[in-house]
Amino acid sequence: MRPFSEKEIAFLQNFAAQAVIAMENARLLGELRERTRDLEESLEYQTGTSNVLNVISRSTSDVQPVLDTVAETATRLCGADTGNIAIREGEVYRFAASSYSAADPEFWVKLRQRTIVPGRDSLSGRVLLEGRVVHIEDILADPDYAFPETAASGRRTGLGVPLLREGAVLGTINLSRNRVQPFTERQIELVRTFADQAVIAMENARLLGELQARTRELEESLEYQTATSDVLKVISRSTFDLQPVLDTLVETGQRLCDGAAAVLAICEGDVFRCLATRSLDPAWDAFLRARTFAPGRETVNGRVALTGEVVHIPDITADPDFHLPEAVTLGKMRTMLGVPLLRDGSVVGVLGLVRERVEPFTERQIELMRTFADQAVIAIENTRLLTELRESLEQQTATAEVLQVINSSPGELQPVFEAILEKAHTHCGATRGGLYLFDGETFRPVAMQGFPQDLAEQLRRGISVREASYWEPLLVGAPFVHIADMRLIDNPIARRGAEGGPAPIFYCHCAKTARCSA
Repeated sequence: MRPFSEKEIAFLQNFAAQAVIAMENARLLGELRERTRDLEESLEYQTGTSNVLNVISRSTSDVQPVLDTVAETATRLCGADTGNIAIREGEVYRFAASSYSAADPEFWVKLRQRTIVPGRDSLSGRVLLEGRVVHIEDILADPDYAFPETAASGRRTGLGVPLLREGAVLGTINLSRNRVQPFTERQIELVRTFADQAVIAMENARLLGELQARTRELEESLEYQTATSDVLKVISRSTFDLQPVLDTLVETGQRLCDGAAAVLAICEGDVFRCLATRSLDPAWDAFLRARTFAPGRETVNGRVALTGEVVHIPDITADPDFHLPEAVTLGKMRTMLGVPLLRDGSVVGVLGLVRERVEPFTERQIELMRTFADQAVIAIENTRLLTELRESLEQQTATAEVLQVINSSPGELQPVFEAILEKAHTHCGATRGGLYLFDGETFRPVAMQGFPQDLAEQLRRGISVREASYWEPLLVGAPFVHIADMRLIDNPIARRGAEGGPAPIFYCHCAKTARCSA
C-alpha cells in the first residue's frame, strides 16, 4: 500500500475540476432550459390572451365567438382534456361554449339543455355558489361531488374559475383532466385572465345591445312622430275631402306596424262601412269594401263598435266568438287589432290592423294606432264642421240672393218663384224641380227646372188632388214629404217624373197656399 503521488493527486484534482465544470454546465443548461420553457409558456400565454382580445375586438355585439375561443384556448394552454363555459341566462345558468362541441355535437346538444344549479355537488355549481376559484385535485376523493357520469367519463382533476362583474357571478370557466394532476398557479392565473376577458366581452355585448335597442327605440319614435306629423299635414290640406286622410292613415298604420292589411270603417247609421283599406290582396280589399259590419262579437269591427274599447285577438282561429270565415280563407289573417274612433264617448269608426301570422302587436304599435284613431276623429269632425259651415253659408247666400230678387221685383212674383226654385234646385243637387201653387183643387207649377218638354207641358195643365195623392200630407199640416224612390209610387205622374233612375224626391210646405218640390 503506497500513498498517491503528487502527480496522481494533481491528476485527480483536474478530474474533480472537470466534474464541477460539467455539473455547473448541466445546472446552467437546466436553468436555461427551464427559463426558456418559462419564456415559451409566457409567450404562449400572452399569444393566447392576445388572440382572445382580437376576437373581442371583432365580435362587439356577438359574444359567442369569444366564449368559443376562450374555452378552446384555455383547454389547450392549460393541458386540460376538456373545457367549457357556463353563463347566466335569465334566472338560470347554462353551458354556452365547450372545447368538444364540434367533436361530439350530440353530447353538446344535451349538455346545452342542462340547467346548472348553484351547489357543492358539481364543479360549476360550487363556483356559482361560492363565487371563487374551485380546484378539485381528485374528483373521486371529493366527498361532496355527486355526478357519477363525471367519474364514468374518466375525469379526475377539475378547475373552475368564476366570471365576476361587480361581485356578481355571471358564469364560470371549467377545465378538467382525465388524470390526477393539479393545475399550476400560472395556469390558474391564466384562466383568471381569460375569465376577465370573457366578462369584458359579455359587458361589451350587453352595452352595445342596450345602445342598439335604445337607438332602435329612438328611430322608431322619430318614425312614429314623422308619420303623425305627415297625417296632420294631410288633414290640414284635405279640409273638405276626408278620403285622402283615411287612405293615409291605413297606409301609414300598415307600414309602421308591420301589418299585412289595414282598414278604417266609419259608422253609417246602425252599421259600419269600410271606406279605406290596404292589403296585399286586392280581393280582400274588395270584400271588405263591399260589406258592412254590425256591432257584435263575431268580427273585430263589430266587437270594437259593441264595446268601444281596443280589441286585440292574437289568433282569430282560436277565438270562440270570432266568426268571419273569409278572414282566414280569403284574407289569410291570423292576428287582428281594432281601435275605436271615439267622439264624445260614441264609436264613430274603427281602425284595424291584421297580420297573416300569429304575432301580437306591441304596446307601442297599439298606442300609435290610438293616435291615428284620434287623428281620424279630428279629420272627420273637421270635415263635418266645415261642410256644415259651407252649407250654412250657401243657404244664407241663397236666401240673401232671393231677398235681392224680391227687392228688385216689387209686385212681380214670377222672378221670385224662379229664383227660389233655382236656388233650391242648385243647393240640394236636384235633377228636377218645380214650385207649385195650390188653389184649393189643383196644383199648378209656376216655375220648373229639368223636366222634359212633354212632361212640363202636362204639368202646366195642373195636377188635381186626386192625381197627386202623395202630396196629401202637406194639405193636413205636414212640414214636408220625402219619398226615397218615386218609381215605387202607384201614380202615373210620379212614375213619369222618376224616369231615368230611382230618384228620391222631397216636398216641403212653403206657405198657406203654396207648395214647392226641390
